[in-house]
Amino acid sequence: MPSASTPEPAADRPAPRPLAIALTGLLSLAVAMGIGRFAFTPLLPMMLHDGVVDLDRASWLATANYLGYWLGALLCALQPALWRRLRVRRPLAHTAAVRSGLLATVLLTLAMALPPAALWPLWRGLAGVASALVFVYVSGWCLARLSALGAPALAGIIYVGPGLGIAVSGLAASAMVALGVHAAAGWAVFAALAVALTAWAWPRLRGTVAAPPPPPPGAARLHGSAIALFTLAYGLAGFGYIVTATFLPVIARQSLPGSIWLDLFWPLFGLGVAAGALLTTRLPVHSDRRHLLMACYGLQALGIALSVWWPSLAGFALGSLLLGLPFTAITLFAMQEARRLRPHNVSGLIGWLTAAYGLGQIAGPPMVAALLRHSATPAAGFTLSLQIAAGALLAGLLMLGWLARQHPLGPPP
Repeated sequence: MPSASTPEPAADRPAPRPLAIALTGLLSLAVAMGIGRFAFTPLLPMMLHDGVVDLDRASWLATANYLGYWLGALLCALQPALWRRLRVRRPLAHTAAVRSGLLATVLLTLAMALPPAALWPLWRGLAGVASALVFVYVSGWCLARLSALGAPALAGIIYVGPGLGIAVSGLAASAMVALGVHAAAGWAVFAALAVALTAWAWPRLRGTVAAPPPPPPGAARLHGSAIALFTLAYGLAGFGYIVTATFLPVIARQSLPGSIWLDLFWPLFGLGVAAGALLTTRLPVHSDRRHLLMACYGLQALGIALSVWWPSLAGFALGSLLLGLPFTAITLFAMQEARRLRPHNVSGLIGWLTAAYGLGQIAGPPMVAALLRHSATPAAGFTLSLQIAAGALLAGLLMLGWLARQHPLGPPP
């Protein structure tokens, strides 16, 4: 698995157009993130209803997935040194890594429909590894290809993928709940959907990765400690959103028992994710991504706080939208900032950022489980969890503000 500067074997067929590259990235992330990672959230109420898990075990299933995601991201970050140590001259190409991750996602999603339940933590953990593999390498491949073709603004389309996957899986889960379908059948349905999306993306995952441009003004002035602080701030985004992203349907059921709209909050979150990613295509290419990240962190913190301050139909709906709109925008802006900071090893830095984000996600569900065990009621435990999550996002916002002030961008190239 090479860095972004390593070329892949040339293909005999003409190179895809920029829009085709962006759509390939979109579908890859819809499978790996929207299904491989987040199908668990809308299926969790069905699993609880079927009695196959309880909230405590569900928290650990989520943690297994996030731990796998972290391990996969760490592997991607360390792979240049690993391949050098093993003296591998032609490591796995970006697109081959993405294909491997997509195939694994299909199989592991299907495995969740099958007994024994004792293996579910292993399947969820491996699905997390596959998700990280696809995310890191499809991001590096797409961003490099689009930049080389003079269409960097289309990068936002790539990150519509998770939102599309979340919205479709959420609406499908709502339909299955209405039909009385069991959770096992739900996992099988999502595996079939992953097959369909992978089949479209598979033949388009080809072509070379463009050589990186010279470092832009401002990149060389940023010290390692500042990059570490940026990585920490990105990790706090992972911690900040994960409580709501994992438990939103359950939290809504605690606050609004019997409401007919409960199953629509998660699809609304997904639609917000997709809309936010599309809106990024309208932003100036040379905007300071740290300022944009600060705005996104603030929106997510507000969305989480609304679930606490206004636990009503309108509050959950608006909160879901505000949490979703900046979700993949945060990812896009962080990846673009990584490309600015480390243009000659962008996949390595993306790997470290993704690992930090994954660590934040790992910490979220166990914290919720601990607070639920020590709270008088589930509602009290969820409320405290959401307050801590919003505080983490505000802390990340302050870190980004300090970085932007101490290390301003140079003039646009």
